[in-house]
Amino acid sequence: MFSKSRINEPGPKTADADKPKAPEAATPKPQSDFTPSAPKGKAQASILSSDLTVVGNLRTTGDIQVEGTVEGDIRAHLLTVGESATIRGEIVADDIVVNGRVIGRVRGLKVRLTATARVEGDIIHKTIAIESGAHFEGSVQRQDDPLQTGRPPVGAPVGAPAAAARVEASE
Repeated sequence: MFSKSRINEPGPKTADADKPKAPEAATPKPQSDFTPSAPKGKAQASILSSDLTVVGNLRTTGDIQVEGTVEGDIRAHLLTVGESATIRGEIVADDIVVNGRVIGRVRGLKVRLTATARVEGDIIHKTIAIESGAHFEGSVQRQDDPLQTGRPPVGAPVGAPAAAARVEASE
């Protein structure tokens, strides 16, 4: 009437017992010294902590997040200036996000001043965004290649100031 369940017993199940076993592959797997690594993701940004003060220039092809104080120029791919950060010098990067204080020139393809930003200096950019509440005192100039430092564009009159807008925004 009642029979013992074979669900939890080791060995082949009744449905598997009826099926013939497939022959094992006779060919051995090739041996290789190559061990695939995990896919490489985007590298982490170098972070300068809030208790760190750097006196000197910083240059990298990677990303930097500054939370402390830098007295010198910075060149990077992506530069994020933290809310507690202060930078005294020129910053040059493809992408720049300013949450803290910058005293000096800012040169970037994409520049973003958030509501907590405090910038005292000129901004040379390809695209710019300034959030309400940001404090900015300086001039803004658009260039197709703002990362290229050097002389005024060819054809600009010698001694003539570059076309720039003076902006003072604060809330």
